[in-house]
Amino acid sequence: RVSFWTQDSDENEQEHLSDSEEGTNKKEAQSDSHSRYDTGSSGDRYDSVLGRTGYSYLEDRKLYTSKLEKEDTADFKKLYEQIIAENEKLKAQLHDTNMELTDLKLQLEKATQRQERFADRSLLEMEKRERRALERRISEMEEELKMLPDLKADNQRLKDENGALIRVISKLSK
Repeated sequence: RVSFWTQDSDENEQEHLSDSEEGTNKKEAQSDSHSRYDTGSSGDRYDSVLGRTGYSYLEDRKLYTSKLEKEDTADFKKLYEQIIAENEKLKAQLHDTNMELTDLKLQLEKATQRQERFADRSLLEMEKRERRALERRISEMEEELKMLPDLKADNQRLKDENGALIRVISKLSK
């Protein structure tokens, strides 16, 4: 709705007209103003009409401009508030995402450490098994070494017996 107002010389009141009323009232106002100012000279009428028209136009323009400025200010303020709210929402989402990222990095680090420990444990267990196997082998060899003098003694005894038997057989065969 666009508001226009005119000032009559008979009445000092303001009229607000809608867009549809503007066309008919404008024609009436022009014919009224021409007939009212028709009594003077053409120069007076021209100045009076221009003065009045200029005054009405400027006042109407000021009212219209101030109304637009208020609407624009309200629109800009509303838009600004929406942008601020959206920025706050995005900041909150960014903060949540950063927190989640930090948490995931921490979980990844813990999982990596666990896996390294597991790998270390597996390696450690494997090394322990190998060590036990080697220790068993060493103990077996030590037992064999302990038995070695006995085996040498048995071997020597058997050689001696074998030599004695060969001598007995050779005497019997003569």
